[in-house]
Amino acid sequence: MLKIKRRKAEVPQELQGSALHPVLQRVYAARGIKSPADLSLRLAELVHPDRMPDIDVAAGRIVEAVKNNEKIVIVGDFDADGATATAVMIRFLRDCKHHNVDFLVPNRFDFGYGLTPPLIPIIKDMGGELIITVDNGISSHDGVKAANEFGMEVIITDHHLPGDELPPALAVVNPNNHHSDFPSGNLSGVGVAWYLAARVRAKLIESGHFNDFKPPAMTGYLDLVALGTVADVVPLDKNNRVLIESGINRVRSGQCCTGIKTLLEVAGRPPEKCEAQDFAFYAAPRLNAAGRLEDMSVGIELLLTNSADIAQELAMQLDEINSRRKEIQHEMQQLADSVIRVLKKHDRVPAGIVLHHKDWHQGVVGLLASKVKESTGRPVFAFAKESDGMLKGSGRSVKGFHMRDALVAIDASHPGLITKFGGHAMAAGLTLPEENLSKFTSAFEMLVKAQGPLDDAIETDGPLDEMDITLDLAGAIASGGPWGQGFPAPIFDNVFDIVEKREIGQGHTRLRLRLPDGFHIYNAVAFGRLPVEFPPEGGRVMVAYELNVNEWRDRKTAQIMVRHFSALKPNE
Repeated sequence: MLKIKRRKAEVPQELQGSALHPVLQRVYAARGIKSPADLSLRLAELVHPDRMPDIDVAAGRIVEAVKNNEKIVIVGDFDADGATATAVMIRFLRDCKHHNVDFLVPNRFDFGYGLTPPLIPIIKDMGGELIITVDNGISSHDGVKAANEFGMEVIITDHHLPGDELPPALAVVNPNNHHSDFPSGNLSGVGVAWYLAARVRAKLIESGHFNDFKPPAMTGYLDLVALGTVADVVPLDKNNRVLIESGINRVRSGQCCTGIKTLLEVAGRPPEKCEAQDFAFYAAPRLNAAGRLEDMSVGIELLLTNSADIAQELAMQLDEINSRRKEIQHEMQQLADSVIRVLKKHDRVPAGIVLHHKDWHQGVVGLLASKVKESTGRPVFAFAKESDGMLKGSGRSVKGFHMRDALVAIDASHPGLITKFGGHAMAAGLTLPEENLSKFTSAFEMLVKAQGPLDDAIETDGPLDEMDITLDLAGAIASGGPWGQGFPAPIFDNVFDIVEKREIGQGHTRLRLRLPDGFHIYNAVAFGRLPVEFPPEGGRVMVAYELNVNEWRDRKTAQIMVRHFSALKPNE
């Protein structure tokens, strides 16, 4: 039976007196919105960069490098957040007429994550004098030491949680540094890079750098910031929602970079109708596929080019890589699903799940962990073997269980078990010797068990009345975001009778549903990977769903998007 936990919040008077749809009033109230003013997403309401740790030291050093035409090398991460952060820094510096800049994104299969020591001679050979990391570096102690020994200075920009000590860099720009009082610790890596660029711009203006030409507008990079922020699934506090909304508006108005426009078009998503979900489900996976299977440089070059022809070629290349990623993931998923089915059959699903197969691809285990987490409601680590024989694991968590804190606890209680690790509450990664996997599995499961039962209920915004399941409400929800982690899209729950059911391939099901004793019949769709099949026509189900706008041949209708369901008896 589906476990439902309905969000409850008293609707503040200011919301009640607004023009907002009554359902949206209760949705917003449950997300901490007190008044319509809280929904304002003007750029003027962004948190000021003043309180970002080390930002003035970092900006001052970059200004010095620009003035002296020093070679700056941006070292990015191999995901969409890292790619967009790299593109922001490169584009910004070039727009400031500093062209002595290059980037390096380590191939995950050869160098692993972050600024590792083997990268330093390569950067030195590139002529690097100043290294700026984006979306990584907070755990790169040895890499920073090596850079210093080679006579290079390092500025770290990151958003991941730091360890007990910070790397010995010139500056560590991270809203989550120890003792930081920056009000928005939820920034993505590209968000941190954008804030630093804004500070550099201000200092360059003060220095007279732009006396002969116009300084670049920081709004010109917000399409990249929006894409990276959505892709990294960071909590959407107001600051992040401002950044996303502003960036998406640039895409809709045709002011985005050529690469983002082309990436959306190749994915079949019209840029002028761009929504956050287009970034999440279409643009970001294509960018991430490059870093997962090959080299993120392809994605970064796409985000840097101003040529429509080059962008088309690179976007098609990413599309092809993403198709291969899907095939690999499908094969891995089938094996994982078979294991989970057996465990469920015998009621032996561990409190914390650890999966490993010798043939799994290390670039895809994070996606696999996410899917298994969704189907089981348990924290999950999935492991693949690296070329050096070590196992690399990627973990995804559920509400109430902090994944990185769990690794900290295991590392403290079992010294030497884990070689290295990092991450945050909902996602983390680690490396360990293959012979340590069994001990790690036991330690992880015991830690999850010790925390007590995890809340596996589906949080919803309650039921909808028949008069509310309309295109008007679906449209109001679509335009009422951006929605995402920490500011979730509304999910409602109702009991429905199944009027019609039709399988449409790949495990997807089209449905026509009706409320018991209701008059209206609603179109619904359930995409694949639901744990069981829908009951036959005439059956009754409890459904947790989103209410979306479905557009087909220029006709818009309200559509129920099934997220979870359970079969009921006719009289329930």
